[in-house]
Amino acid sequence: MLKKILPAFLLCSILLALAACSGGDSSARKLKIGDPAPDFAGTDLNGQPVSLASYQGQPVILRFWSTDCKFCRADTPIFNQYFEKYREAGLRVVYVNQHSDEATVRRFVADLEIGFPVLIDKDGAISSRYNIKVEPQTIIISPDHRILAAILGGVSEQELKNLLGGYFSKNTEKQ
Repeated sequence: MLKKILPAFLLCSILLALAACSGGDSSARKLKIGDPAPDFAGTDLNGQPVSLASYQGQPVILRFWSTDCKFCRADTPIFNQYFEKYREAGLRVVYVNQHSDEATVRRFVADLEIGFPVLIDKDGAISSRYNIKVEPQTIIISPDHRILAAILGGVSEQELKNLLGGYFSKNTEKQ
């Protein structure tokens, strides 16, 4: 088991370090695995407030994405399915888009039937707090709001299971 987790942990650590490399806002704090996740707040496409603070005690998948990203289009169904499977157990998923206009984001959301909050980060404040330089990037946040992993590129269901599966008992899984 450790042989499987250690390489994934090291890869995630390296990717987070690369993604956090300075190149823009040098005042942004570099994040590491185990660090407290920076709080964020915004309003989703339905006008509902969304914040990390409101998800205390719940694991959160925070996905920074773009509408023209092939990985984003390909793996969004995986996020949809994983969210549906574990939403009653407390899983939260938030998509954050910085570079597309609202109409384009809404088309993407409708096309892929996204059922979780989608934020438009117009001023880049959320992306800056997480030092996002490349998209897509997925930040996995534990229920106590510590960074578990940062995944650059596409994400598989197996990766989500490996990182979050321990938070969901067999009793909460939908068959």
